Amino acid sequence: MHVNIKSFRFVAGLALVASTFAHAQATFPTKTITMIVPFAAGGPTDTVARLVAQSMSKTLNQQVIVENVGGAGGTIGAARVAKAEPDGHTVFLHHIGQSTAPTLYRKLSYSSIDSFEPIGLVTDVPMTIVARKDFPAKDFKELISYIKANKNKVSYANAGVGSASHLCGMLFQTAIDTEVTTVPYKGTGPAMNDLLGSQVDFMCDQTTNTTSQIKSGKIKAYAVTTKTKVPSLPDLPTANEAGLPNFEIAVWHGLYAPKGTPKPAIDKLAGALQIALKDSTVKQRFAELGTEPVAENRATPEALRSHLKAEIDKWAPIIKKAGVYAD
Repeated sequence: MHVNIKSFRFVAGLALVASTFAHAQATFPTKTITMIVPFAAGGPTDTVARLVAQSMSKTLNQQVIVENVGGAGGTIGAARVAKAEPDGHTVFLHHIGQSTAPTLYRKLSYSSIDSFEPIGLVTDVPMTIVARKDFPAKDFKELISYIKANKNKVSYANAGVGSASHLCGMLFQTAIDTEVTTVPYKGTGPAMNDLLGSQVDFMCDQTTNTTSQIKSGKIKAYAVTTKTKVPSLPDLPTANEAGLPNFEIAVWHGLYAPKGTPKPAIDKLAGALQIALKDSTVKQRFAELGTEPVAENRATPEALRSHLKAEIDKWAPIIKKAGVYAD
């Protein structure tokens, strides 16, 4: 019987590849998974990441640890993940800044779309417009009037260029057609500390960071930035209700892996994410922080890929009109 050696070797090679692929699918993950958060510990995105990571650890039977790699509006952490080994053991949780970086930063070392594999959306976090405890304005309409009348004296704090608070502040100032002095910080924590100490006048930040301060009366809250009220802050009106029509911004979060991460790993990670978002502890903690997990059909690679592209298209003209860029 004649045996074609080349054909035999080819078939054997295919079998080996298939076997290796199946083994990788069955055994992933083989070690600790690092979830990079491109902001300082203790901030709103870090809080979301730690809740999700804890639940995913149980599903994947491997520890998922959070590592904070802050700086430059999240782009330092993103660049690190873009260069990481694409084996599924490094993932990246980022917020709306993943969609604004391509326009805000003229010299990115990575592509927000092409350098990552999407895993799924995580949550949409409302934002709140808040001020120091002793700020004169008693409601949202008065806040706008006061800012317009005292624009050269009023200061707005944010967590740095590209941060959610920076984007919200930019939209707010555009909406009321008034520019104020902006004070950028290296993270949400320092910005909130100075607001608590009355070193700055007001800011716009995620409910995950402001809810406890609002409830304790340490800061004054004026409005939430979503279409509907936040259950954890039932007395706080929406910006639309309070007198600023069509002003809306929510901070969505997504989970990514480096480009080239094998599909079996992505599928397992997406499955673990979906389980985490149904976890009663995660749902409860999210609710306490004024947010909730996305629906299961949004916690998928396809949904995040589509959403990211749409958000890049949405923010590009807004940023260009404002003329705010970072090198």
